[in-house]
Amino acid sequence: MSRTSFDQLLEAGCHFGHLRRKWNPAMAPYIFMERNGIHIIDLHKTVAKVDEAAEALKQIAKSGKKILFVATKKQAKDIVAEKAASVNMPYVIERWPGGMLTNFPTIRKAVKKMANIDKLMADGTFSNLSKRELLQITRQRAKLEKNLGSIADLTRLPSALFVIDVMKENIAVREAKRLGIPVFAMVDTNSDPKDIDFVIPANDDAKDSVDVVLTACCQAIAEGLEERKAEKADEKAAAEQAEEAAEAKPKRGARKARKEEAAEEVAAEQAEEKAEEAAEE
Repeated sequence: MSRTSFDQLLEAGCHFGHLRRKWNPAMAPYIFMERNGIHIIDLHKTVAKVDEAAEALKQIAKSGKKILFVATKKQAKDIVAEKAASVNMPYVIERWPGGMLTNFPTIRKAVKKMANIDKLMADGTFSNLSKRELLQITRQRAKLEKNLGSIADLTRLPSALFVIDVMKENIAVREAKRLGIPVFAMVDTNSDPKDIDFVIPANDDAKDSVDVVLTACCQAIAEGLEERKAEKADEKAAAEQAEEAAEAKPKRGARKARKEEAAEEVAAEQAEEKAEEAAEE
């Protein structure tokens, strides 16, 4: 069963592309028609592409890897932050820090710096600083939180990138391509899909359009995480059963040994009695 329907996408306005004069010819396979100078996206293809992307995202989440969501455009920021946070995935909704993927160790240093400031604030070290120094550090901490707070838990490179508007986030796409990280993206009629591994042809400007696509994809990610949790629980239960079985085996062996000892004692007593009877005769 499809994760989205034609009617859902139509109601959300996913079919509205850009003006004909702004189109990218590479998007021709996904365009259904032109009306009043505006390209209309083929929603049947969008439904299929959403399902394809959702299944791939589910498998990534199931394997325990991270997916980085990127959307710095105003109308998509809040939706991306909400949806990504709901499945515990990192996201970038402010300015994309150049080199975030290709120069990841430096970005991690900035995140660690933020953690160190928090640690020093907690242990009271900053109480000895002047007001000016404290204000400077607080501002620095706020700036780091704004730009990197949402990726604080990202300890290694993400396994995939989910992008809203590939033209606006072209630096992020190029970095991912350079490192061989697969890119999932909502691609409008004015964008070039050649660098995108999983193209979702849809209107990337309307809030409702972004919402309906992200909802379907995040549901798939949530399913992947649940399946991973269930598999871990099954593995744990199997390990516990194996341990119990291993512990039970020696016990059964000990009982058998005790029985054998008792049988030997009885046999010895009977032999002694027979020997005594024979001596008396």
